[in-house]
Amino acid sequence: MKRNLVGVIEKAGDGGYGIYALEDVIPVTGYGLTEEEAKKDFVEQIKEQADYYKEKKGIYPDWYEENQEVEYRYDMSAFFMSFPFINASELAKSLGINPSLMRKYKSGLAKASAKQKDLIQEKFNGLVERLELVKF
Repeated sequence: MKRNLVGVIEKAGDGGYGIYALEDVIPVTGYGLTEEEAKKDFVEQIKEQADYYKEKKGIYPDWYEENQEVEYRYDMSAFFMSFPFINASELAKSLGINPSLMRKYKSGLAKASAKQKDLIQEKFNGLVERLELVKF
């Protein structure tokens, strides 16, 4: 059964993008000045780590499959960096979240708890559903 690897996109300290595998058992990270560069590096690192494992153990690791698909997720800072036209305060208001707190998530000064992330995701999904109805 083919499973997707999950890569979390985050804002790097130098203004670029970092990506790490969500599962701790997968020793893969990627980096790039742009999101596209980071994704390319992440996919290359997956292959390199899997090939190294095979070289040492004679088989590929159980987390690796040829032509592996990656599901990408954003941390809050990277989301706003990737979509700079989205105003954090206005998005927070539309989701019913404290705008000041959302700005802290955007800047990386605060991290949302798992419960808060789930709440934001649920409300964001509702917003996306409304946007999908828009026709021009």
